[in-house]
Amino acid sequence: MKTILVFIAFCFSGNLAAQQVQWANKTIKYSTDLGGKQNGIKRILGKPDAFPQGGPSPNAWMPKQALDGYEWVEVGFENPQTVKQVAVFENLNAGCVVRIAVDNGSGKYQTVWSRKLNYKTPTFKAVLPADRNYYFKRKRRKIQEAPEVLNPGIEHAILDNAVSGVVAVRVEFNFALLPGQKQVDAIGISDSEVPIEATVNTIPAFEQLPTATVIPTGAVLPENCFVSYDGQKLFMTDGTQDKEVIYSCTQNNGSWSLPVLESDLLNTNDTYNYIVAHYPAFILKGGKSYSKGTGETGYEFLDKNYQPIGLLKIAGYSNYDPTTSATITEDAKTLVMGIETDMTQGGHDLYFATRKEDGTYSFLQNMGKTINSAAEESSPYLLSDQHTLLFCSNGFSSYGSYDIYVTYRLDDTWKKWSEPINLGSKVNTSDYEDLPFYDEKKEKLYFISVDDGHQVLKSIALPKADLIKK
Repeated sequence: MKTILVFIAFCFSGNLAAQQVQWANKTIKYSTDLGGKQNGIKRILGKPDAFPQGGPSPNAWMPKQALDGYEWVEVGFENPQTVKQVAVFENLNAGCVVRIAVDNGSGKYQTVWSRKLNYKTPTFKAVLPADRNYYFKRKRRKIQEAPEVLNPGIEHAILDNAVSGVVAVRVEFNFALLPGQKQVDAIGISDSEVPIEATVNTIPAFEQLPTATVIPTGAVLPENCFVSYDGQKLFMTDGTQDKEVIYSCTQNNGSWSLPVLESDLLNTNDTYNYIVAHYPAFILKGGKSYSKGTGETGYEFLDKNYQPIGLLKIAGYSNYDPTTSATITEDAKTLVMGIETDMTQGGHDLYFATRKEDGTYSFLQNMGKTINSAAEESSPYLLSDQHTLLFCSNGFSSYGSYDIYVTYRLDDTWKKWSEPINLGSKVNTSDYEDLPFYDEKKEKLYFISVDDGHQVLKSIALPKADLIKK
């Protein structure tokens, strides 16, 4: 963890602001491509998203001969510029770049950098980002002991002489130089020798938050935590048994009591039982078995006495995964769901659906590439303003594996969202964070975290003024 934090701190060099930096915005030619949405050639475009955390990512290019072959890629940039540096972000086993050439608009490439004998790329260590099969809660209970990934790194190729008017770059790789799998996250150019680095997209207010505290849960392995609308109960699902059941804590002199088993009326499902919404008019509970092709989703509405009042049905509902995550507005008019379908950008994506007059919901619509990556997006939580959305992802620059982000709805289509902002290192660690819930009355964020190999429930004071845009 210390290695990653030091690396991130170095990213904020004061000299970086003076640089003119561009990231590749189009592919021209390339040697091979795995194809598909994950690890395809287009994943090399744009700014880094598998850095600074390093490690394997669906958001990085992996060519067919990534183990031990010769591969190359030619990428273009939006504007011609003077180039003194080319930076190649190798998120797995860095040190395989052997030649770099640039095109200054002539249509011909000139070699500007070659790997010298015995030269080694500076690298750092990172932990392997989590496998969703282990960490996507309600699916597996045990925490994976993640092996180390050696030498993710950035090839900062400093040119002997700056070249003006560069419009394209060709990078050649010899993947036989190092053992193991290889991936390439991004390619950037700069007019300066100051190393181009990757940064986590966060804001100062999030870095100034107090330290998160662990909420004692006794023998309960906490998942899907949710505070009731009146603030008197903290619900959570216990993941220690084959049948996952709901417990709750009560307020006790400003703190939460140890969890106790909830009513059988909340634990009627055979395998999964979890709450995703708790409002005065209804509770939305997940984990119910359902019949495919009927529009049933596994979610049901309950009244305040935990009595069933209807199933949540979505037109044409289909899901590749046995589990989903969801959030819903208090008026029940809009549903946001983390799900994997034919239309996802990679793994789970965030979708929305609107309620129809008959009480069912329209077809799920993808919420766009700005917030849906080639990796995983899940665990949405929509705040009462219906514009602020918390979610979990391993598809953006982060502090570790799965981090918690916030994004803001930009119009009424529900398809345009702002670039995700990481909630910062006081919330996100070098391991795993997921399943956020924000208590707007107490201005406190609750979330699941892996702490020293143990899954725990944490809370942190987070002012609404820092989280919700006016």
